[in-house]
Amino acid sequence: MKPRTWITLSALPLLAVGTFVAWKARMVARELVDPPFYRPQPLIRVEGTYRDLAAGSDGDPGGIWTSEEVEGLQLWRLQRKAPSPGVVLLLHGFGDDRWGTSPALKWFPGLDAAIFTYRRRDDALRAGGPAPAVTFGVAESRDVVRIVHHLEASGIPRRRILLLGRSLGASVGLMALADLEREGRGPLAGLIWEGAPASSRSFAERLVRGPEDRWWHGLAPPIGALASWAAGRMGAYDPAATDLLHRTGDLRFATPSVCFLATQDRLAPPAVQRAVAARFASIRVIEVPTWHLHCAEVLGPAYAGTIREAVGSWFPDTTGGPGRPPMNP
Repeated sequence: MKPRTWITLSALPLLAVGTFVAWKARMVARELVDPPFYRPQPLIRVEGTYRDLAAGSDGDPGGIWTSEEVEGLQLWRLQRKAPSPGVVLLLHGFGDDRWGTSPALKWFPGLDAAIFTYRRRDDALRAGGPAPAVTFGVAESRDVVRIVHHLEASGIPRRRILLLGRSLGASVGLMALADLEREGRGPLAGLIWEGAPASSRSFAERLVRGPEDRWWHGLAPPIGALASWAAGRMGAYDPAATDLLHRTGDLRFATPSVCFLATQDRLAPPAVQRAVAARFASIRVIEVPTWHLHCAEVLGPAYAGTIREAVGSWFPDTTGGPGRPPMNP
């Protein structure tokens, strides 16, 4: 065999591996900026769900929905029939929107609620146009900060505003909270979070790994790094800005918190959840032997019970709310 032929044949496995890494990284990058499993629900179904939530059931009193435009975002607010001490802002996760997370308001029967879709992606897709890219918390957290500022301007002090985020919504909530606390205007009422991905790079690597380990997963780190870089190029954001430990590294959060920590989570590494939780001056961490977004299923009624216990301790016995007599600042 000629030397040149031998060299060519020897290079074929490396070429095959390189081609696979590039192909897989591109596929994952596309999933990061435009989740392939996400399809916004028809407005008729969304409106039906909102009517059901307004009517109330299973101990939830319901309320009255209104919507308003906030710097290009559509904010929906549910006002309870009885005076409420504050409002919970519901933050949706990866590949979801305001409709998908709206039923979570039932965990907060004593609070008003607010909800919106980051970057208004659902409306863009329903209109048949290209949707803004998911930026893994970079732009989305800025949306949350704008909404909190708007709620404050409408008469709700930030210490009456509670954030709830699960999966990417948890990361978005943590990033937004970091930016809000750096303003030096005091803490929020609280943050409840579960399953926050550590960064776009970490999440990409874990998407490659999937639900179980396989022999070729030694390639997951370079694929994750390349995919997160490519997603950043597609979405016009810096992947380093999605790193939770980096974004929260200089803070000691004054906002109290509850963290539901899935100890078997393959998408949100438990070690990172614990490290971020340690940055709160006041936090309750509930470790649950399950995986991503299954804490409520495993804990059953204790999940909502934990949330209501926290809400009861964070909100003093006051009255007032949106459209009612001002609450004490």
